Amino acid sequence: MSINTVVMKFGGSSLADTEKVRFVAQKIANRHNAGDRVVAVVSAQGKTTDQLMKMAGEISPNPHKRELDMLLTAGERISMALLAMAIKDLGVNAISFTGSQCGIITNDNHFNAKILEVRPYRVYDELEKGQVVIVAGFQGVSYKKEITTLGRGGSDTTAVALAAALNASTCEIYSDVDGVYTADPRLVDPFRLVELGYDEMMEMAYRGAKVLNYHAVEFARRSNIAIYARSTYGGNETVVRDSTPPNGVTAISSIPNLGTIRIFSFEDIDKSFQLLKSLDISPKYTVFSKNSGFVFIDTTFYPDWNHHQINFSDTSTCSAVSIIGTASSASDILIPALEIIQNNGDQVLCVETGHSHMTFYLDFPDPSRYIKLFHEKFLKNQ
Repeated sequence: MSINTVVMKFGGSSLADTEKVRFVAQKIANRHNAGDRVVAVVSAQGKTTDQLMKMAGEISPNPHKRELDMLLTAGERISMALLAMAIKDLGVNAISFTGSQCGIITNDNHFNAKILEVRPYRVYDELEKGQVVIVAGFQGVSYKKEITTLGRGGSDTTAVALAAALNASTCEIYSDVDGVYTADPRLVDPFRLVELGYDEMMEMAYRGAKVLNYHAVEFARRSNIAIYARSTYGGNETVVRDSTPPNGVTAISSIPNLGTIRIFSFEDIDKSFQLLKSLDISPKYTVFSKNSGFVFIDTTFYPDWNHHQINFSDTSTCSAVSIIGTASSASDILIPALEIIQNNGDQVLCVETGHSHMTFYLDFPDPSRYIKLFHEKFLKNQ
């Protein structure tokens, strides 16, 4: 009888203190003792990555990205070592690997690298010996032998990539919520989505939903791997796999504090992109109409995007709220959404539409009011 290989990924909140590390260790040990081969991918504990980023910012207003990668990958190494120790104390053999040790090969883009291939030879060897393998997520090694990181939420991508390379039966993403919801549970009373298609989940992730990483879902779609989003502490789940999305609105997602560059001419477009390239900044979104429009920067990745000697002519901070899903007519969403914004006396910078989303860019940094209002309008009675 063949033995199942499962990949279990645990987020930072699930590993935030020693008690939680021991709880996760017992969960993994139980799975191993039930007969599965287990690879566990871990994030940094709690707010470790944020704290390391803060320290880097205190040292330098514009930290070098290679050195940031060297610094930030320490967080996941702490998690993997502590978890391996806890599992060993339960009488189960375990070994921890960094991203480079387990064969995560990336391009040379520091701070936001992409996985090129996975060579999991050492993982295979240790699984054959009956070991639980603990892998530091969020990191890899470039073809130049440089340590790299995969961007925010990159541990999800590590888990899916390993699941594909190992031909695992499941990829399970554990966090402090029991699945994917129609909006941020901290802001509204949403309902859980039992199943999502890859495209829907990718749209939600790209437009700000944090429960799963965009590149991880993209990787899963290419490899046809089902992702199970679960709570570390049990309960329900959401499965993301190849399925046909239903008609109607699926969810509301948002991104606060978007850096905004306003474009007034074709010359401004060229100038802005040249300046961004010189600062090694990739725009999150761009919206153009003829020769004018907006360029939006994700300030999570580039907190000091506009604090340089070279400044842009017209900049501000805005936010984006996206209505995810499809409608029989775009006006079924556009008109009532614009009415809600107008009735609240706020300004829309622009609207971006796509096959499965409609995004409203708002002239202020906190979009939480419209997460609540849009959820009430488009999802409450579904």
